[in-house]
Amino acid sequence: MSGFRIERDSMGEVQVPANAYYGAQTQRAVENFPISGWSLPPALIHAMGLVKYACAVANRDLGKLTGSGKHPLSDQQVEALLAACREVSDGKLDDQFPVDVFQTGSGTSSNMNVNEVIANRAIELLGGDRFLAEKPVHPNDHVNMGQSTNDTFPTAIHVAVGCEIQRDLIPALRRLADVLAEKARRWDRVIKIGRTHLMDATPLRLGQEVGGLARQLELSIARAGRAIEAVHELPVGGTAVGSGINTHPQFGRRVAEVLARETGLGFIEAVDHFEGNAQRDGLVDCHGHLRTVATTLFNVANNIRWLGSGPRCGFFEVLLPDRQPGSSIMPGKVNPVMCESLMQVAARVLGNDQTVTISGAAGGQFQLNIMMPVMGQAVLESIFLMAAATRAFVDFCAEGLEANEDVCEASVEKSLSMVTSLNPYIGYEQAAKLAKEAFASGKTIRTLCREQGILPEGTLREALDPMRMTEPQE
Repeated sequence: MSGFRIERDSMGEVQVPANAYYGAQTQRAVENFPISGWSLPPALIHAMGLVKYACAVANRDLGKLTGSGKHPLSDQQVEALLAACREVSDGKLDDQFPVDVFQTGSGTSSNMNVNEVIANRAIELLGGDRFLAEKPVHPNDHVNMGQSTNDTFPTAIHVAVGCEIQRDLIPALRRLADVLAEKARRWDRVIKIGRTHLMDATPLRLGQEVGGLARQLELSIARAGRAIEAVHELPVGGTAVGSGINTHPQFGRRVAEVLARETGLGFIEAVDHFEGNAQRDGLVDCHGHLRTVATTLFNVANNIRWLGSGPRCGFFEVLLPDRQPGSSIMPGKVNPVMCESLMQVAARVLGNDQTVTISGAAGGQFQLNIMMPVMGQAVLESIFLMAAATRAFVDFCAEGLEANEDVCEASVEKSLSMVTSLNPYIGYEQAAKLAKEAFASGKTIRTLCREQGILPEGTLREALDPMRMTEPQE
């Protein structure tokens, strides 16, 4: 067929798209897994390219690639191999990775996809014919030297996850934290009523309330940092089962050092390669921190949604930017769409956490976890979605928030919870009776106190000063 070429592997011949850099094993996987249409996340493909680069550097420096093995490479061939790895890690060959996420549980199909692409691209860079049956740069013998899918694929997941949290998620969380902190400073003198159980509580300042949200984001940034730390240990060097068969004793350490240098993250060789190969507890731990970040984002967005509810029959203490018409039937209605978008993303992340947790618990038997592709996809999706949704929330909602000071202050005086500050003067029981009388009569606490002469005017004015109620008093 004109659109195909014939490639061979240990199982025989297979037709491969004529101009593809990948080969027979990739094509078999494409045919075997027509499942979702979702290929691996680009960040994971790029990390696999970087891992292959680090492996080639380690093998070069250890004299393995150019040594006395069956198929030693020349220095020129090694440089071509390194250049091809770089092209994968830089995203220049993204269209060459068609294997579905839902594939072999170790990720072997994708590992071989990367091996084949790098080998054929290296041959092309050398000016050779990448379609020849005999490969001068071989996907298994050279690109995969000293490696197994079982150690390099989870290594790539750890690298991708660490890099994406550092590069994408943490900056997005930082922006939101900074915007909310600035709003808190601006609104520090805006008095409003507090709410517990969605019921009226004692007064506080709007700046204090929003400052609490900003602090949640600061804690989320710290949790994202701990999520990176959870994936610092890399399985590379364990090869098939953790024993390190067919690789150099220094290989894992050297690869980890290259990856740490390239990424600026604290990657190290696994302390115990049998644990490093067999279990994905670090990834479960990592996503646990991300799950908590998602919980915070849901809470922050939902609180802002409530504060902006109305405009006439809700709280309406904060003005949200108008982004789009909110109803196909109710003219003039505007909804808190950015809050809802972020909340939906958070819900998706919570669902991803179930996938990661179940995969970590049930997918690891003996020397291998066989749920790695979906775990990698789920964790990276969580990072991507939270980063993107947080950026959009900052741009189209948080930065444009305004305090509705008149509404905030009007609710304070009529609140029954103002009576709380009278406890030290008249006691809890009398204060409770006063609150019930105020509710029944529709009068304010201040008015009733004046009518009944409960306290001298100066004392009453001090006791019912809303600003004084927003912080401890000696």
